[in-house]
Amino acid sequence: MDKLIIEGGARLKGEVTVSGAKNAVLPILAATLLTDEPCLIKNVPNLRDTNSMLKLLRSLGKAAELDKGKVMVSRGRATNYLAEYKLVSTMRASFCVLGPLLGKLHRAKVSLPGG
Repeated sequence: MDKLIIEGGARLKGEVTVSGAKNAVLPILAATLLTDEPCLIKNVPNLRDTNSMLKLLRSLGKAAELDKGKVMVSRGRATNYLAEYKLVSTMRASFCVLGPLLGKLHRAKVSLPGG
């Protein structure tokens, strides 16, 4: 498996272009739980799983909106470590929130994914 090893005191910042595939955007949306800063994600497909992930992020304390292929996840900290079963049961990618929740809140409770 390839990996990047980053050393030094320089802050990582920038943009990465990723295709608008569902399997690419769902983990990216889950990763927004790791920051308290606003995130703008472009080229987001308007699919059921995308909307389910946005509902899941909202239930965890983030504000997230999809408009014309762009998702804006507002500034703020995730406040809830419990991923609701009714949201998790609708998509397999819901397990992607597990790592970010553990990283930020040091606690996570996520049911087995559905979909």
